[in-house]
Amino acid sequence: MSAFEALADLLGPRFSTTEAARRQNGQNDGHYPEILPDAVAQPETTDEVSQIVSICAAHGVPVVAFGTGTSLEGQHLAHLGGISVDFSRMNKVLDVRAEDMNVVIQPGVTRKQLNEELRATGLFFPIDPGADASLGGMAATRASGTTAVRYGTMRENVLALEAVMADGSVIRTGTAARKSSTGYDLTHLLVGSEGTLGLITELTLKLHGQPEALASATCHFDSIDDAVNAVILTIQCGLPMARIELVDEMMVRGFNLAQNAGLPEKPHLFIELHGTPEAVREQLERFREIASDANADNWQEAQTQEERSALWALRHGALPAISALDPGAGKKTLSTDVCVPISRLAEAVSVARTEAEARSLLCTIVGHVGDGNFHCGLRYDPADAAMVAKVMDFSGILAETALRLGGTVSGEHGIGIGKQKYMAAEHGPALDWMARVKAAFDPKGILNPGKILPPAQ
Repeated sequence: MSAFEALADLLGPRFSTTEAARRQNGQNDGHYPEILPDAVAQPETTDEVSQIVSICAAHGVPVVAFGTGTSLEGQHLAHLGGISVDFSRMNKVLDVRAEDMNVVIQPGVTRKQLNEELRATGLFFPIDPGADASLGGMAATRASGTTAVRYGTMRENVLALEAVMADGSVIRTGTAARKSSTGYDLTHLLVGSEGTLGLITELTLKLHGQPEALASATCHFDSIDDAVNAVILTIQCGLPMARIELVDEMMVRGFNLAQNAGLPEKPHLFIELHGTPEAVREQLERFREIASDANADNWQEAQTQEERSALWALRHGALPAISALDPGAGKKTLSTDVCVPISRLAEAVSVARTEAEARSLLCTIVGHVGDGNFHCGLRYDPADAAMVAKVMDFSGILAETALRLGGTVSGEHGIGIGKQKYMAAEHGPALDWMARVKAAFDPKGILNPGKILPPAQ
């Protein structure tokens, strides 16, 4: 019996080789072309995932996990063929433990779904990458987003997990306790492994109390250097920002075109603070003083929940806003993702702007700059070979700059297909040990093959 016949017997109509099903799992929110898997499997239980992987292991068929398809480096694309394991049916919140401030979920639960179910508890899950991504996918890519400056990334917020390994066996790692000093930390080895070491089938996540008060505001600057300097001073002063986001003047122009934002086309900071009413008011005034010293202008506070929601919806609409700057059928946006020490942020942003201008590239800059992470959005036509070469050259220079400044080539998007070529430069001899870990966990190489690690020379 072939692998496909065995999978069809196991899953019935939840196993499909139709073009429509395959196409749904072959799309991506990044700049990669459509890549269709050979088939799509939709498990509903950990046991079914175990059986799927066991069948695929016996036949040497690649297995690639799929959440919602929002990753930007092609992690969910079956570019070497195989089965796309679609976790959309494993989308239950299993156990809310309010007294312990944690929750147990299946991997297909999305962040918005989880927070909706937590609404009455006084708790929330803060990691916000913008897209309504699946939490299994967010764990697999070690996602973060706008609130990481205060609440950390998925790495800090996953307490325990269940995973199906490459031979179909099931393991549990971690506990509901807030710390442990027992054995190797397999939980955080699997978090960020992009499905190359195991398939996550359950997560225990840390929750946080909903803040008593929130304050959001915007201000703009005549130069991006002034805006970045305000960020650096804010972080160095120890202000507990919940969000501090930079958008440059080109990104603001995109917001105005796509969403009729009506903002002055200058570099802006979007900020948010969480805490008690007294603390938030005091911190807001302190930030306003810092920003004023950096020549901020046009201070605007969001007075209502509706205004705050609109502000962050604007920021999360960056990708379609970039498209509005240069519309056209077939055009794509490459979103870079570097992270540097906060003290080197101004230099990194300056290099990005200079190199983009030197190549006459349409480039926007947005970033979760409170932790030194920023993105350049580059609009290009994939049919224009010269333009593609310029974009890729820019991306490489930005990655090299981040490493030179003591940073990383990816703060949150991960490696996937696109950034393998930088792994040796960032990790040196440690890359060989990563390859040994991969070989030990997945000796047949069936779990998301061709991702993270560069091809063997």
